[in-house]
Amino acid sequence: MSRGDLFARGYMESAIVLKGVRKAFGTTQAVQDLHLTVPRGSLCGVIGPNGAGKTTTLRMIMSILFPDAGELSVLGCASALEAKERIGYLPEERGVYRKMRVGRFLAYMGQLKGLSEQAATVRAREFLARLGLEKNERSRCEELSKGMLQKVQFAAAILHRPDLLILDEPFSGLDPVSSKVLRELLLEEHRRGATILLSTHVMAQAEELCQRVVMFNRGHKVLDEAIATIKRQYVARTVVLEPLESNAAHLDAIRASPGVESVEPVEDGYQIVLGEGVDPRQAIPRLAAAVPPARIELSRLTLEDVFLQRVSQEHEPTPVRQESAA
Repeated sequence: MSRGDLFARGYMESAIVLKGVRKAFGTTQAVQDLHLTVPRGSLCGVIGPNGAGKTTTLRMIMSILFPDAGELSVLGCASALEAKERIGYLPEERGVYRKMRVGRFLAYMGQLKGLSEQAATVRAREFLARLGLEKNERSRCEELSKGMLQKVQFAAAILHRPDLLILDEPFSGLDPVSSKVLRELLLEEHRRGATILLSTHVMAQAEELCQRVVMFNRGHKVLDEAIATIKRQYVARTVVLEPLESNAAHLDAIRASPGVESVEPVEDGYQIVLGEGVDPRQAIPRLAAAVPPARIELSRLTLEDVFLQRVSQEHEPTPVRQESAA
């Protein structure tokens, strides 16, 4: 197989491919030299703080914005516009036809994506029932609360069972019950075979739902890994110890334990940071011997911890080599 054939095959096996993509707004570099490949059928989180470049990237993928440089492919096409009936999109800035009735709005959105009027109407009613909005089918969109409208727009994005689903902050502002319903629907779409790109600044959501994450900071991609790989690469170094009995001498005993870098009293006990390279399997028994615990456990490393590590590494000053005097 020729190099050109291999390149084309890579595009066909991937739902999204970006190569050297850049986008600036005036003097602000929103996205810089972005290379990204999203395999078909994956559930990929796009994470990072507000202003990191997540929404700009999604809008370029959707052909709402166009890159200043670089190449992209969506579902094997040169533009999302060529595959629009196969894509579902929930933008960060929500929008509906406010005077339309809810059921009619959903059916209309389904028809725009290639469904027949009958099929779109049936699916609209199915999703309204799943979302607890069946009584609102005849309500006008403007009569719904913000959270209810968000659920309607989520339904509009998945009504036609897209091959690619792009969701920008889908859980923002929702109550826990509504968030749970949307998570279930999202995971159903993934099990069906849809490729899902989920943007969020709440990293715990990506950690819970996604197989893989792409992490942005200041327009740069700083991480692109499977969740399982991240957990293997980044070793947790924080131990939480809740003592059996309160004793002022505990703090000194913990500090004196080999391998302890720092210790901080917390509400139920102590948060202990182990030194770099210290094996927690050896340190935890030593701590338990020094302070009998009611509970002692290695604190789970979160994506937020990983992000902070990556960002701090990016901003570490480059050592200046000192020249010896002649």
